[in-house]
Amino acid sequence: MLALKTFDFETDIILENERVLLRPLVLTDCSLLAHYVEEEPELWNYSLAAIHNSSDLENYIQTAIEARGNKTSYAFIVFDKLLNDYVGCTRFYDIQLAFQTTQIGYTWYSKKCWGTKLNEHCKYLLLEYAFDHMNFERVEFRADNSNKRSIAAMQKIGCTIEGILRNHLPMPNGKRRDSIVLSILKEEWNASLKQAIAAQLKK
Repeated sequence: MLALKTFDFETDIILENERVLLRPLVLTDCSLLAHYVEEEPELWNYSLAAIHNSSDLENYIQTAIEARGNKTSYAFIVFDKLLNDYVGCTRFYDIQLAFQTTQIGYTWYSKKCWGTKLNEHCKYLLLEYAFDHMNFERVEFRADNSNKRSIAAMQKIGCTIEGILRNHLPMPNGKRRDSIVLSILKEEWNASLKQAIAAQLKK
């Protein structure tokens, strides 16, 4: 039986391949990302946080950093090597070492990256770290059930839909969303998904 590994929240984790670099999100990254708030406000249409200006984004980043300090989450800023630009964020969250599980989410990218396989590159690196380095048994994903684009992206990398959490979480507009739950298991990653995603990235 493999010994449980400790997620080192104190260390700067760098995940990188030929297309993308993920490094820990820090507060000063607000200056690198704030222009998306004004230029692409639709990026937050499905967000659980109301982000309308740079101050909102700074609070969003500060909350992510505090969650890392509490050892429940680890957020990254995303650097697109093809565009030579910082283009978004993603994170591990709800990290439960005792149960060898985590969730991947809080993911957003500039619209200029949509359809360019950036997401597949990011997800491959995150899943590889979760399963091959941390020996996690399960990685979970959640999204607003009306966010069909996000759901399609998760299915594209091989996630299995598990069900819907009805009336699950409050939205900034005062309504509540239904959350769809998807997952990938370690046995699925090892059996075929790792190779399948890697093949997608080479096309």
